[in-house]
Amino acid sequence: MANVAVIGTQWGDEGKGKVVDWLASRADIVVRFQGGHNAGHTLVVDGVTYKLSLLPSGVVRGKLGLIGNGVVLDPDALFAEIATLREQGLEVGPHNLRIAETTPLILPLHPALDRAREAARGQDKIGTTGRGIGPAYEDKVGRRAIRLCDLAEPETLSFKLDELLLHHNSLLKGLGAPLFEKQPLLDRLLALAPRLLPFAAPVWEILAEARSAGRRVLFEGAQAVMLDVDHGTYPYVTSSNTVAGNAAAGTGIGPGAIGLVLGIAKAYTTRVGSGPFPTELTDATGQLLGERGREFGTVTGRRRRCGWFDAALVRQAVTIGGVDGLVLTKLDVLDGLPELKICIGYRLGGQFLHRLPPAMRAQAACEPVYETLPGWSSSTRGARSYAELPAEAVKYIRRIEELVGAPVMMLSTSPDRDDTIALRDPFAG
Repeated sequence: MANVAVIGTQWGDEGKGKVVDWLASRADIVVRFQGGHNAGHTLVVDGVTYKLSLLPSGVVRGKLGLIGNGVVLDPDALFAEIATLREQGLEVGPHNLRIAETTPLILPLHPALDRAREAARGQDKIGTTGRGIGPAYEDKVGRRAIRLCDLAEPETLSFKLDELLLHHNSLLKGLGAPLFEKQPLLDRLLALAPRLLPFAAPVWEILAEARSAGRRVLFEGAQAVMLDVDHGTYPYVTSSNTVAGNAAAGTGIGPGAIGLVLGIAKAYTTRVGSGPFPTELTDATGQLLGERGREFGTVTGRRRRCGWFDAALVRQAVTIGGVDGLVLTKLDVLDGLPELKICIGYRLGGQFLHRLPPAMRAQAACEPVYETLPGWSSSTRGARSYAELPAEAVKYIRRIEELVGAPVMMLSTSPDRDDTIALRDPFAG
């Protein structure tokens, strides 16, 4: 049986949480491979809503959850999320959650720097969550990060904090922000050690053993391809590689073990924060999509910008992300609209483009080229088979498949886990 990787194909918030939860019932292990607690996955199980931002979604289903080395980990956020789940009746501990020993830690100085930079940018702010994700990744590639395994070595912590503070306090001083002292940070890390170290494990080895035993692994991505630090709408992106290929580097497995790649896409398009959005609707239709879709970020609480489905964007994500099949979510939000539009490309300076250009100003200047399709009057909400869908909805789905170059393998017709149309079992390979 194949493993499965789930990634977003737009700008995040496509409904990956529900899809991962649905797939987790068929998996043995669920692993996060990038991002941090800037991710937001909402799961509705038996009428109970779970909001996760760091933990692998599989823990709600009683599966083994792994956090890979490609994630940056805020210990306070981790323990707060565990406490919330405990209040909802779920136990999370080293018995069902393991964290890669080499996972970099987010310290209080990281969000402080994140927020200070955003404030300094003024109207040109990127729209980060202010949770320190970017600065933590900077420390990782700058070879000064404090990793989980370092908590077992007090001498190492002391040495690394000297280097870390030399760097961060210089930046904070230049931004006019308060500086950090070493001893409180060292005391904090030493106090965290006995709580956090029991979760530490060689995730790469766990996955190697799972593969040898023929166990099913689900790789859970955060954000989406268009927020990828290399391939997204830079600089309005996240600070990690969100494509499925990073599931290998972010966990310590070979690329051949990733398996089938599922790309999640809404039946329309949304985006949180700043950055280009060619199909954005600022009219009554855009407001309607936002209200029906309850478009508020799980992590940020900010209202998402809404627009028509951008097939050119998703086609680009399918190619870059190595997507084998799509999961189309929130089809029911489009119920009752008299007509629907799909972006098939862009116009820029009189030229037709089939993809977004890489440069920032060119992206912002792109004008969408639309194809118009008829809407449907009957409801798709709660449908669990293709036979329950209006003919116009099926035509809309088929046209999306043609334009993006990937088959729709699953459909989601409400937030409820069971309101899902599965056309193919992803774990069948």
